[in-house]
Formats: sequence, C-alpha cells, structure tokens
Amino acid sequence: MDIKPLIEKVFQKGRLKGLGDMEVYYSAGSSLSLKVFQKELDGYSLSESEGLSLRGVYKGKMGYSYTEKVDESSIDMLVKNVVENATVIDSDDEEFIYGGSKEYKKVDTFNPSLEKVSETDKISFVKQLEEEAFKIDKRVTSVETCVYGDGYGETVMSNTKGLYLHDKSNIAYTYAVVVAKEGDDIKTGMAYRTGNDFSKFNAKEIAEEAVKEALSLLGAKSVKSGDYAVVIRNGAAADLLEAFTGIFSAESVQKDLSLLKGKLNQQIGSEKFTLVDDPFMEGGLASKSFDGEGVACKYKKVIDKGVLKTYFHNLKTSKKDNIETTGNASKGSYKASIGISPSNFYVEKGEKSLDEIISGMDSGIMITELQGLHSGLNSISGDFSLAALGFEIKGGKIDRPVEQITVAGNYFELLKNIEEVGSDLKFGLPGEAYIGSPSLKIKKLAIAGE
Repeated sequence: MDIKPLIEKVFQKGRLKGLGDMEVYYSAGSSLSLKVFQKELDGYSLSESEGLSLRGVYKGKMGYSYTEKVDESSIDMLVKNVVENATVIDSDDEEFIYGGSKEYKKVDTFNPSLEKVSETDKISFVKQLEEEAFKIDKRVTSVETCVYGDGYGETVMSNTKGLYLHDKSNIAYTYAVVVAKEGDDIKTGMAYRTGNDFSKFNAKEIAEEAVKEALSLLGAKSVKSGDYAVVIRNGAAADLLEAFTGIFSAESVQKDLSLLKGKLNQQIGSEKFTLVDDPFMEGGLASKSFDGEGVACKYKKVIDKGVLKTYFHNLKTSKKDNIETTGNASKGSYKASIGISPSNFYVEKGEKSLDEIISGMDSGIMITELQGLHSGLNSISGDFSLAALGFEIKGGKIDRPVEQITVAGNYFELLKNIEEVGSDLKFGLPGEAYIGSPSLKIKKLAIAGE
C-alpha cells in the first residue's frame, strides 16, 4: 500500500495538537512455517502482521504510540496517546527525531525469486529432507524436527524533518534434528541453513550433516576434571558471543552494566581476535542501509586485533558521550521503543581450517554445543559455567565424543587467551542469524567431568 498520504495526515493532526518533531514507523510482514513428521505435514503456520507507530515531541518530552489498524480511523488515537505518554514521562534523557544522513548505501536484501517458489515445492523439500536423513544410516531412529520457513518484512520510516526511508527484505531457513540410537545410547544431531535463495538449499547435504553429528556423539563419556586447551567450534562460539553481545552496548556501559567501561583503545583481547559489525555484508541476514532512528549504518571493527575501538551507539547514548552515533539504533517492531543492537556481528575469520587447528594440538577438548547460556553466565562479570558436549582431542586428532562435562571461565579472560581463529565462519539460525563466529582455540579453560 502507498503509506505516504496516511503519514502526512498523521503529521497534520499532530501539529494541530501541539506536537513538534514527529516520526512515523510503518512495518508489514508475513511468515510461513512448515513442519513434517513421518512423511506427513505435521505443522503449518502462516501469519501476517502490519502496524504503525508514532513518536513525537510534546513540551520537550518524547511520547510514543502505535496501532495495528493502519488507516485514518487510528489517527486521533495515535496523536492523543503520544501527548498522554509524553506528559507522564519523567526521564531526563533527551531523545531526538533525526533529520537524515548525507548518504545511504544501497543494500539489497530482497530476492524476488523466493516469492515465486510454490508452497508445493516447499513442502516437497521438507519431506525430502526427512526422507534423506532416514536413508543415510539404519541407526537413525527418528527425525525429531524437520522444518522449513520463510518470510518477508517491509519498513517505512518518515518524519517531519523530511526523512523518508524504505526497506524490504526476505529470508528462508530450514533445519532438521535427527535421533540416532546404538544399544541404549541415544544422541541427536542438528543441521540448518539460512538465506534468501531457495535454490541453494540442498536436502541431502543438510540431512548428511545432521546425521553425521548425531552418529559422531554415540558412545560419549565424560573426561577427568582439569584445565584443558579448548577449541570452541564455530556454532558454539557464535552462541557464546550472542550471550555477551550486550556488553558492547553504550547504554550498558553508561549504566555501569559492562566491564568494558573506560576500555576504549585498550587491548582487551588477543591480537588474533577482530570483531566486526557489517551492515553491508552480502547475504547477511541483518544487512540494512539505515538503523531504527533513520541514521545511515556504518561498517565498523568493534575490536581490532584485540583493541576495543567502539561501543554500539544510538542518538541518545552518543549525545551523552558527545560523539557521533554508530548507527546501531534498533527497533524490533513498530511496537518497540528505540534500543541498541548490532547488524551482522561476527568474529573475523582467520586462515586455519578447523582440522589444521586440531592437528596442532597434542591434547584438549573441542566443544560443539553449549547449554544453559541464559542461566549459566553473568554478562556483567563475564563468568560462565555451562554444560557442554564435544570431543576429546589426542595427538592432533579427534579421539572420542565427550558428554556430561561443564566448561567454566570468564569471557573477558577468554578473549585474551584466544590462540587461533579458524576460517570456518558460521552464523546462527533466525533469531540469532546476525551473530557469527569461526572456531576459536583457547589456551585453557576449566572442564569439570569425572
């Protein structure tokens, strides 16, 4: 729909009611999820959403309101709620309506061909994924989860300072969780893919990866407690980074909720460790040209060869620190207020493959999965104690699978103890698909086992 005429009417009504600078944020989207179990379509979900929010300055304070009914009948309510909301706000933090950046880099995150894939083809794909998993090995007793999903989102941001921005993107994802059994031993393995090109999803390849993971864990046992050289495999390393992402937010720093306060331009990690925020990454699932306040996004190295270079800022936090915003304002939906988050946030890959890293180790542990990430760590202190799965390394080779272990340490110390960064950069599933890491070799971590 052409949202421009409605936006202008909202602004006209706002001016009549005494609002100063105003901003409308419109978003619309849809999502499809298909689940197959035992050759039958076991789950089907199709949802659509649309909404519009208004924020505006009333007597020096910023008020917010939103509606799911995107038509003229909502205008009076939107404006009235902004006035009422601004009246009761007691925060002294100054908020702004942004006039616009000089230049916005074009970012293409919409693939028209994804829209043309028929529902029949999507269902056939997810059925094939399940079928391929059973073909590979007789020890595969079930495919616990087998899912395909996709969706699109569209955003318009317009304000009374003349800014008008539009963004459209789409995404597809698929994953399978398989169960393998040998005697009384039961293990699961998972594999997934994300992107917006359906033609690149290969059911056989994904099934083989999930089955290989499950089979490789059969026969797992614990290890003796002690300090070990540790490789955190790419997926687990990305999960750990995601859990600590908040420490890089300027808002956390300003509220004394991050130990990175006062550490700008200081060495806080290994020289092999570089952490990137790249909103222009080709194929990145969080690529975008502007942030949640309409500021042009920027490529940045948050940590460069171990040196902390910047925090993530929005307009409010950057004003407090008297610097330019980094273009990291976030707005999770039209209902959400302004926050801070990265775009495609990842550890820059190194030159060694995972096999090369392992071959250089006399002994150690490779961790493939970390559990309890949101209960077993403290993002302020950096301390963590997490249940883990993985493999024992002996003589430069994977020796056997490992389970019933707990890995403990401190994230800030871990960054300093990174000895190698792999070349196997991997991003997570939707929800965490903007966080990525290659495998990381850590000098030592405490492992509790037998």
